[in-house]
Amino acid sequence: MMMKANESSLLVSLCVVVLVMMCGGGMGVGDAAAAVSCSVTELEACLPAMLFGQSPSGECCSKLREQAPCLCEYMRNPSLRPYVDSPNATKIAAACAVAIPTCSIN
Repeated sequence: MMMKANESSLLVSLCVVVLVMMCGGGMGVGDAAAAVSCSVTELEACLPAMLFGQSPSGECCSKLREQAPCLCEYMRNPSLRPYVDSPNATKIAAACAVAIPTCSIN
């Protein structure tokens, strides 16, 4: 599959974010996310929808629902914020019927 330069660059950026998260660059778990193991890599099933605007898969929606309590934690991470707060992320959340929380970013 041929990718445009901006799609390729976005894919590389996402891979770097996932690598950072896997290598211990993760964020702490807040009170709202205490019952969930917050791991952005759990959202890997959502990459096609995030990168290419495809409809989210059932697995993507399921993982997004599981990780929903972690969304504010992800938004507070400057490396993840552009992805979590993007138009495609908003479309994915709407398609999966997952409410995007209002988070204080500090």
